[in-house]
Amino acid sequence: MEQLQLDTIYNESNLDTMRRMPDEFVDLTVTSPPYDNLRAYNGYSFDFENVAKELYRVTKPGGVVVWVVGDATIDGSETGTSFKQALYFMECGFNLHDTMIYQKEIPTWNQTSMRYRQTIEYMFILSKGRCKTFNPIRDVKVKNMQPRACKSNRTGVAHYDMYVPKSEFTARGNIWEYKVGSNAATDELAFQHPAIFPEMLAADHIRSWSNEGDLCYDPFMGSGTTAKMCVKLKRHYIGSEISAEYAELARKRVWNEERQPTLF
Repeated sequence: MEQLQLDTIYNESNLDTMRRMPDEFVDLTVTSPPYDNLRAYNGYSFDFENVAKELYRVTKPGGVVVWVVGDATIDGSETGTSFKQALYFMECGFNLHDTMIYQKEIPTWNQTSMRYRQTIEYMFILSKGRCKTFNPIRDVKVKNMQPRACKSNRTGVAHYDMYVPKSEFTARGNIWEYKVGSNAATDELAFQHPAIFPEMLAADHIRSWSNEGDLCYDPFMGSGTTAKMCVKLKRHYIGSEISAEYAELARKRVWNEERQPTLF
């Protein structure tokens, strides 16, 4: 059996890739699978249940899987596939560490259906046991508060409560908003893929749940966004991509990033 190499994108089934991984091998998985026929994916499908089981096996104790997914609407009802998948991950042994929202910053258009515009996807943060790494992104401006006089205590001496922020910024919440469309990537190659997620979304999760030198896996590598951000953030990566066309696209994007790194 061929031995896996780090920093490589494999043109094969993710199950074939993971079968070559030893137990407790991966620090972090960041991925967005095709879902509910919403994405035309060169005619390929995937075996979700076995992918979930293998992800649990290859994830290190304390490691995290970031599963970005949404639902189709069929016959007037959302499928609920996203939540079914989250529950199945829990059956496999994962903790549902957090249910986060990916909010798409998109232009307004006229309402034409019987429902509000769909502008979100779910980001399920699944941990194998207690999450071992958390590097919170602190980019929310702290609002300074003025000293506030309080009623006298039982000694008859007035006292004051004062909030003194430790930093100018505090950690963000679990709803993350990103621009989509032409703003999702910094290189034109990415848009040869039909369904890319924003580079900053991948980067923010990689920063949050791993450290430099850790190994990040993407079982649905697609256009290579996860691998590209791993290069930028000094993490190792392994990717699986069933489509030869998209595997080659992903390799080109990573190759370009290694030679001409872009700045955030």
